[in-house]
Formats: sequence, C-alpha cells, structure tokens
Amino acid sequence: MQYFYRAHTKPERVLALAQTYFVGRGFAGGGEGDDASYSDMRGHISITTESEGGHYTRVTIATDDVGESELDKVAKRFLSELHAAEEPAHVVRGAY
Repeated sequence: MQYFYRAHTKPERVLALAQTYFVGRGFAGGGEGDDASYSDMRGHISITTESEGGHYTRVTIATDDVGESELDKVAKRFLSELHAAEEPAHVVRGAY
C-alpha cells in the first residue's frame, strides 16, 4: 500500500521525524538522501520525499503489504504525527 501527504516541512525535517518515530517503535533502518526505509518483523516501510514547486514536500510511504495491515496503521499514524508537528492545533487520534 502507498500513502501520500503534502507537508509544509523540508524533506530533511520529515526524515528526522521519521527516524525518531520509527526507531522509537522498534524499527531498524534509517535514511539516505531523500529516502528512508525501516523494517521489523511485521514488514518493510519505505519513505520518499520530494520537493513540489518549492512550497511543499510530497511524502510517500509504502509498505510491502497488499491490504491494510498493522504495518499500514503505523505508517498512517506517522503521517498524522507529521501533521501535528506542522500544525500543533491538530489532534492525533487513534491507538497507534
């Protein structure tokens, strides 16, 4: 599955937040350049960032599952946490 988010944060900051988020949840891995990958016993998550028009960063998260799984929920939670980091008034809800 793939998920997309248009961030107002620079790619370096997105990847730094991803490192903190995923490693803090027991994933191994990290980033190089505009990409990062993390894995644990549930599977693999890859993150790609790219600048869009100089104003936004397109964040693409892909998992190696074909349907919505626990790994997908962790990936979507990261996008919610990223939204909250950019906009502190945003309330993150959910168990993940």
